[in-house]
Amino acid sequence: MIYLVLATSFLWLFWFSERYAWWGKTLDLRRARVLMYHMIKEPTPGAKFNGLRVSPDLFEQQVRWLSEGGWRFVTMSELADQPPSDKVVAITFDDGFEDNYLNAFPILKKYNAKATLYLVVDRHDRDWSVSKKSHHNSGELKNESKLSDEQIREMLASGVFELGGHTMTHANLAKLNEADKYNEIAASKEHLESLFSCQLSSFAYPFGIYNHQIDPQLVKKAGFESAVTTEDGIPLDVQTSLYELPRIKISGKDGFFAFKIRMRRSKRGLRK
Repeated sequence: MIYLVLATSFLWLFWFSERYAWWGKTLDLRRARVLMYHMIKEPTPGAKFNGLRVSPDLFEQQVRWLSEGGWRFVTMSELADQPPSDKVVAITFDDGFEDNYLNAFPILKKYNAKATLYLVVDRHDRDWSVSKKSHHNSGELKNESKLSDEQIREMLASGVFELGGHTMTHANLAKLNEADKYNEIAASKEHLESLFSCQLSSFAYPFGIYNHQIDPQLVKKAGFESAVTTEDGIPLDVQTSLYELPRIKISGKDGFFAFKIRMRRSKRGLRK
């Protein structure tokens, strides 16, 4: 019996170590952490995209921990315009889901935090997941409520949020020619700046899919000063990777312990 207990304990420790790599080295705290969120809401039972849904309770736990731990919240425009310093974190939200206003916004205000919202212009009644994989046609993302212009104006007026570009239609840039790519990128900036009377300085590549040789140059040409990817990581130096900044993916399938591990070294475990 004792051998079974020892074997079970060993297997559990092996699994835990491989899953979280808790013993891994903490990356330099002068390297800014850029966090990627999508939705702040309770997971939907049986849904495909629950990794995009972080519960409000977990999100508040994360923001509270950052605040109490001395992390300094910045927007992406602030991050791109300052020298490295200890414990800087930029919270980002992709797409424009209404729960960003209903659930994330009050929590960010409560802890004097800031965030950047990468907003799709044509976001209502659109299921952009099929642009990445045609079989993702469940309508799950299409049926999620999106932010109204009035809600966005309130978020911007508070000083908690700033806007970033995310194309007109959440386009898969890999499927477009250069002229259409540029239009998706540049038109989104022009439209949002005109609609909300603000300046956009940062861009997010939809799906994280882009041509490394061409698309960062198009983003720069459109007038953006930085761009974020979905590549999981912590930038070695913000200024030398301004148009291909990695982010830490915050998943609704992870718990709080995994979040703290990701803040240390971006990856939850040995493989992801």
